[in-house]
Amino acid sequence: MTKLNPIGLDLEKSKVLAEKLNALLADYSVFYQNVRGYHWNIKGDKFFELHDKFQELYEDLFVKIDEVAERIRTLGHTPHHKFSKYLKDADVKESTEVADGVQDVKDTLDSLKIIITLQRELLHLSDDAEDEGTNALMSDYIREQEKLVWMYSAYLK
Repeated sequence: MTKLNPIGLDLEKSKVLAEKLNALLADYSVFYQNVRGYHWNIKGDKFFELHDKFQELYEDLFVKIDEVAERIRTLGHTPHHKFSKYLKDADVKESTEVADGVQDVKDTLDSLKIIITLQRELLHLSDDAEDEGTNALMSDYIREQEKLVWMYSAYLK
Protein backbone atom coordinates (compact mmCIF):
# COMPACT_ATOMS: atom_id res chain seq x y z
CA MET A 1 0.00 0.00 0.00
CA THR A 2 1.23 3.48 -0.88
CA LYS A 3 2.00 5.74 2.04
CA LEU A 4 0.31 9.13 1.80
CA ASN A 5 1.11 12.52 3.26
CA PRO A 6 -1.56 14.54 5.13
CA ILE A 7 -3.07 15.89 1.88
CA GLY A 8 -3.32 12.43 0.32
CA LEU A 9 -0.27 12.47 -1.95
CA ASP A 10 2.30 9.72 -2.27
CA LEU A 11 5.07 10.36 0.27
CA GLU A 12 7.95 9.66 -2.10
CA LYS A 13 6.52 11.76 -4.93
CA SER A 14 5.79 14.64 -2.56
CA LYS A 15 9.38 14.43 -1.28
CA VAL A 16 10.71 14.78 -4.86
CA LEU A 17 8.33 17.70 -5.44
CA ALA A 18 9.48 19.41 -2.25
CA GLU A 19 13.13 19.02 -3.28
CA LYS A 20 12.42 20.59 -6.68
CA LEU A 21 10.35 23.33 -5.04
CA ASN A 22 13.30 24.08 -2.75
CA ALA A 23 15.46 24.43 -5.87
CA LEU A 24 12.86 26.84 -7.26
CA LEU A 25 12.84 28.71 -3.95
CA ALA A 26 16.61 29.13 -4.24
CA ASP A 27 16.34 30.42 -7.82
CA TYR A 28 13.55 32.80 -6.89
CA SER A 29 15.46 34.12 -3.86
CA VAL A 30 18.63 34.90 -5.81
CA PHE A 31 16.59 36.38 -8.68
CA TYR A 32 14.64 38.52 -6.20
CA GLN A 33 17.81 40.00 -4.75
CA ASN A 34 19.23 40.60 -8.22
CA VAL A 35 16.10 42.50 -9.23
CA ARG A 36 16.25 44.55 -6.02
CA GLY A 37 19.78 45.51 -7.04
CA TYR A 38 18.60 46.49 -10.54
CA HIS A 39 15.85 48.62 -9.02
CA TRP A 40 18.16 50.37 -6.56
CA ASN A 41 21.05 50.98 -8.92
CA ILE A 42 19.60 51.56 -12.39
CA LYS A 43 21.00 54.63 -14.19
CA GLY A 44 20.50 56.32 -17.52
CA ASP A 45 17.79 57.56 -19.80
CA LYS A 46 15.51 54.56 -19.10
CA PHE A 47 15.75 55.01 -15.32
CA PHE A 48 12.11 55.84 -14.63
CA GLU A 49 10.52 53.08 -16.67
CA LEU A 50 12.99 50.36 -15.62
CA HIS A 51 12.98 51.47 -11.98
CA ASP A 52 9.19 50.96 -11.90
CA LYS A 53 9.28 47.69 -13.88
CA PHE A 54 11.93 46.21 -11.61
CA GLN A 55 9.86 47.17 -8.57
CA GLU A 56 6.81 45.42 -10.05
CA LEU A 57 8.95 42.36 -10.69
CA TYR A 58 10.54 42.12 -7.24
CA GLU A 59 7.16 42.64 -5.56
CA ASP A 60 5.77 39.74 -7.62
CA LEU A 61 8.80 37.58 -6.79
CA PHE A 62 8.32 38.32 -3.08
CA VAL A 63 4.81 36.85 -3.27
CA LYS A 64 5.98 33.83 -5.26
CA ILE A 65 8.77 33.10 -2.78
CA ASP A 66 6.21 32.95 0.01
CA GLU A 67 3.81 30.80 -2.02
CA VAL A 68 6.53 28.31 -2.95
CA ALA A 69 7.73 28.03 0.66
CA GLU A 70 4.16 27.51 1.86
CA ARG A 71 3.59 24.85 -0.81
CA ILE A 72 6.65 22.98 0.46
CA ARG A 73 5.15 23.08 3.97
CA THR A 74 1.77 21.94 2.61
CA LEU A 75 3.50 18.91 1.11
CA GLY A 76 4.83 18.13 4.59
CA HIS A 77 8.42 19.28 4.12
CA THR A 78 10.61 22.16 5.22
CA PRO A 79 11.50 25.07 2.95
CA HIS A 80 15.14 26.08 3.01
CA HIS A 81 15.78 29.54 4.40
CA LYS A 82 19.54 30.15 4.43
CA PHE A 83 20.79 32.46 1.71
CA SER A 84 24.10 30.57 1.70
CA LYS A 85 22.14 27.44 0.70
CA TYR A 86 20.24 29.38 -1.97
CA LEU A 87 23.52 30.57 -3.49
CA LYS A 88 24.85 27.01 -3.49
CA ASP A 89 21.70 25.44 -4.93
CA ALA A 90 20.42 28.08 -7.35
CA ASP A 91 20.96 27.89 -11.08
CA VAL A 92 20.21 31.63 -11.19
CA LYS A 93 23.47 33.33 -10.29
CA GLU A 94 24.12 36.64 -8.57
CA SER A 95 24.24 39.55 -10.99
CA THR A 96 27.51 41.42 -11.07
CA GLU A 97 26.27 44.38 -13.13
CA VAL A 98 23.22 46.12 -11.70
CA ALA A 99 23.34 49.66 -13.12
CA ASP A 100 23.17 48.95 -16.87
CA GLY A 101 19.50 48.70 -17.83
CA VAL A 102 20.05 46.69 -21.01
CA GLN A 103 22.25 44.16 -19.22
CA ASP A 104 19.76 44.00 -16.34
CA VAL A 105 16.95 43.15 -18.76
CA LYS A 106 19.15 40.50 -20.43
CA ASP A 107 19.97 39.02 -17.02
CA THR A 108 16.26 39.06 -16.17
CA LEU A 109 15.50 37.10 -19.34
CA ASP A 110 18.25 34.59 -18.56
CA SER A 111 16.86 34.10 -15.05
CA LEU A 112 13.30 33.71 -16.31
CA LYS A 113 14.46 31.03 -18.76
CA ILE A 114 16.04 29.04 -15.93
CA ILE A 115 12.99 29.44 -13.72
CA ILE A 116 10.41 28.62 -16.40
CA THR A 117 12.36 25.49 -17.35
CA LEU A 118 12.35 24.28 -13.74
CA GLN A 119 8.67 25.13 -13.36
CA ARG A 120 7.88 23.03 -16.45
CA GLU A 121 9.70 20.13 -14.82
CA LEU A 122 7.66 20.69 -11.67
CA LEU A 123 4.50 20.82 -13.78
CA HIS A 124 5.22 17.32 -15.12
CA LEU A 125 6.23 15.94 -11.71
CA SER A 126 3.15 17.38 -10.03
CA ASP A 127 0.93 15.95 -12.78
CA ASP A 128 2.47 12.51 -12.23
CA ALA A 129 1.93 12.86 -8.45
CA GLU A 130 -1.68 14.02 -8.97
CA ASP A 131 -0.73 17.18 -7.03
CA GLU A 132 -3.21 19.70 -8.38
CA GLY A 133 -2.06 22.43 -5.95
CA THR A 134 1.53 22.49 -7.17
CA ASN A 135 0.42 21.91 -10.74
CA ALA A 136 -1.93 24.91 -10.75
CA LEU A 137 0.71 27.11 -9.13
CA MET A 138 3.33 26.20 -11.74
CA SER A 139 0.86 26.61 -14.59
CA ASP A 140 -0.07 30.11 -13.40
CA TYR A 141 3.57 31.09 -12.94
CA ILE A 142 4.58 29.82 -16.38
CA ARG A 143 1.75 31.70 -18.09
CA GLU A 144 2.64 34.97 -16.32
CA GLN A 145 6.36 34.63 -16.92
CA GLU A 146 6.09 33.71 -20.58
CA LYS A 147 4.31 37.03 -21.06
CA LEU A 148 7.12 38.79 -19.19
CA VAL A 149 9.67 37.15 -21.49
CA TRP A 150 7.79 38.49 -24.49
CA MET A 151 7.62 42.01 -22.98
CA TYR A 152 11.26 42.18 -21.85
CA SER A 153 12.40 40.76 -25.20
CA ALA A 154 10.37 43.41 -27.02
CA TYR A 155 12.00 46.08 -24.87
CA LEU A 156 15.44 44.99 -26.09
CA LYS A 157 14.51 45.25 -29.81
